[in-house]
Amino acid sequence: MHPVLADPKRLLLYLACWLTPAILLGYLFWAPGGLTAWECAGMAGPLCLFYAFVCLSPQYQCRFLPLQATPIWKLILNHGGAAVLAALLWGALALFLARPGLLGRLFPGIEVRFSGRLGVVVALGILFYAIAVVVHYVLAAMAASRRAEVLARDAELRALKAQVNPHFLFNSLNSISALTAVDAARAREMCIRLAEFLRTSLGLGERTSVTWREEIELVTAYLEVEKVRFGGRLRLDFEMEPGCDACRMPPLLLQPLIENAVKHGISTLPDGGEIRLRARVSGDAMQVAVENPFDAEGAAARRNGLGLRNVKGRLEARYGKLARFSTISREGEFRVELEFPYRGEERSR
Repeated sequence: MHPVLADPKRLLLYLACWLTPAILLGYLFWAPGGLTAWECAGMAGPLCLFYAFVCLSPQYQCRFLPLQATPIWKLILNHGGAAVLAALLWGALALFLARPGLLGRLFPGIEVRFSGRLGVVVALGILFYAIAVVVHYVLAAMAASRRAEVLARDAELRALKAQVNPHFLFNSLNSISALTAVDAARAREMCIRLAEFLRTSLGLGERTSVTWREEIELVTAYLEVEKVRFGGRLRLDFEMEPGCDACRMPPLLLQPLIENAVKHGISTLPDGGEIRLRARVSGDAMQVAVENPFDAEGAAARRNGLGLRNVKGRLEARYGKLARFSTISREGEFRVELEFPYRGEERSR
């Protein structure tokens, strides 16, 4: 079914657009004289209502005759022939409407007075049909562009999402390798918890969105892995509004931020530190902040590490300008702030 016919609001808008051609046609009937304004309106209205639906038919021709892949002679032959045929049909309808049994009953003698205007109907019919063909090709090009953009965005999201687990796994294996030399039991426990985390993350990673509650459960599973390694050096302070639980978000968005806080913050301090997570809902957006201490005298805080670049890239690919990502590093504290829409899946630019 044509998209215009599938949506009543779109159909009404489309028919409203035909008021201008109807006024033009009525004027061309009236200008030479001989017909009253009511007679011109009585002819132009039904004719344009009928032709409005005829001009939806080019969609099917445009679909089977793509502009870039069809020879020009074939386009002219098919669309030109269809335009002439549609215009002649329109002219025949005009003569039919002017018959004494129809409009001729309301406007006696209109059949004779209208006959000289048949050429105007046919000429405008060809013009209107040609415009409809052009419009349908433009709409097809716009739809193809949107599909290409969606496919490119999905490919980008899949590529970015694919980086998350390997990146985390690489860091975890390094941690396990370090533990095996000093505490084999803890290394074995870390392997078990790592397997549990990966099983959970693989399930969530296949989905396009998850609830905040599910994301927090995944982060908790990750922190259980790291607690085996850091023990009391890893402390947590999570503060989340109750309304956050059901908010939907891209999967595996929070875990890289927590991982970054552990790797480049807690692990750099002999006494460890506290990771602070804050989350709240503001209007239609969710605001998240992750803070952690780091060794200010050691390596600088990672502002552009793989994990942070991944999160920023996924937010931009998913939400465009509706999302915000920022990092702040000062006085031994590193803070990452996110803001993104939590309702709906579509991105607006």
